[in-house]
Amino acid sequence: MEQFIENLPPMDLMRSEKMTFIQLIIPAESAHRAISYLGELGLLQFRDLNADKSPFQRTFVNQVKRCAEMSRKLRFFKDQISKAGLLSSSRTALQPDIDLEDLEIQLAEHEHELIEMNSNSDKLRQSYNELLEFKIVLQKACGFLVSSHNLALSDERELQENVFSNDAYVETASLLEQERRPQSSNSSGLRFISGIICKSKVLRFERMLFRATRGNMLFNQEPADEQIMDPASTEMIEKTVFVVFFSGEQARTKILKICEAFGANCYPVPEDISKQRQITREVSSRLTDLEATLEAGIRHRNKALASVADHLGKWMNMVRREKAVYDTLNMLNFDVTKKCLVGEGWCPLLAKTQMQEALQRATFDSNSQVGIIFHPLEAVESPPTYFRTNTFTNPYQEIVDAYG
Repeated sequence: MEQFIENLPPMDLMRSEKMTFIQLIIPAESAHRAISYLGELGLLQFRDLNADKSPFQRTFVNQVKRCAEMSRKLRFFKDQISKAGLLSSSRTALQPDIDLEDLEIQLAEHEHELIEMNSNSDKLRQSYNELLEFKIVLQKACGFLVSSHNLALSDERELQENVFSNDAYVETASLLEQERRPQSSNSSGLRFISGIICKSKVLRFERMLFRATRGNMLFNQEPADEQIMDPASTEMIEKTVFVVFFSGEQARTKILKICEAFGANCYPVPEDISKQRQITREVSSRLTDLEATLEAGIRHRNKALASVADHLGKWMNMVRREKAVYDTLNMLNFDVTKKCLVGEGWCPLLAKTQMQEALQRATFDSNSQVGIIFHPLEAVESPPTYFRTNTFTNPYQEIVDAYG
């Protein structure tokens, strides 16, 4: 019966190829090339001879960690390229073959340069957003200050005309009453704090200020004309400019703490109109300079990312391949002399010649004086299956392999 089954014609879609269990004894100097060439064939399933060891106890754990770190850097580059709106080049850039050590150094340099550029860009962007908020506060708060100043002057003139115009009063009034004559807002201790806050927090912010000062404050607000990028969160949100008038150092301390708790950004606005205009011109000039600097930084960053994008696909394949090689090497054991690696696995019987040729090529390319020993073994366990496929049947077999 067994002879009858062996003589049956091949049925690629219905019956697996005959499998054989083999043992490989590979010199240490040619182990990397041997595993790499066997991986290109894809016809050998290695058996894990270190199943009792954790991943951190295996021989090539440091090389696997290095490959994982390089993979992280490459994912970082890919994410930055995607955020910049650049496309990875579909063509392979002309670059000579590079060793894993050289690639590791090159990736570290690219990452350091890119992180430094991102950090500088973030600082410049934060300064730009803060200056933009300052400019909006200057534009909106000036109206509050001018109107309050005019109102205070009119009230002062009215009081002076109605109350203190009588000479008899001046002669008969006590010194204490004369000291109580109304003065300007600055000399009387009236102060203000100006800033900008998220529009959704204005109502709670005003209520908290009213309770903290027991109503001894005047709150003015005006929404910004458009959404602003928050300097801290870098999100586009609607904001409102506010000016709080108060009196006393204790009230000032409370108001500043409340502003900090609500995430409000406070900016100093001078009372003098000429100083306000001067500061506005200076802020506008600095905004123009920062905008030009940011654009130049973005161009330089995109140029660096474009150079990385040209080689990104090749680098990712190289690192993925190297990690797979070292993961496979971790499934092998050293012999007693620590000069050879011993591996076991399953392969189709028809692929025996191809594998021996690949192993001979690995021995020659690595300039090893000792060849790789390849011989079959008897196995007790059931062999895995292998089905030869073509371009039509390969997708169906991949579906079966994926879902078991």
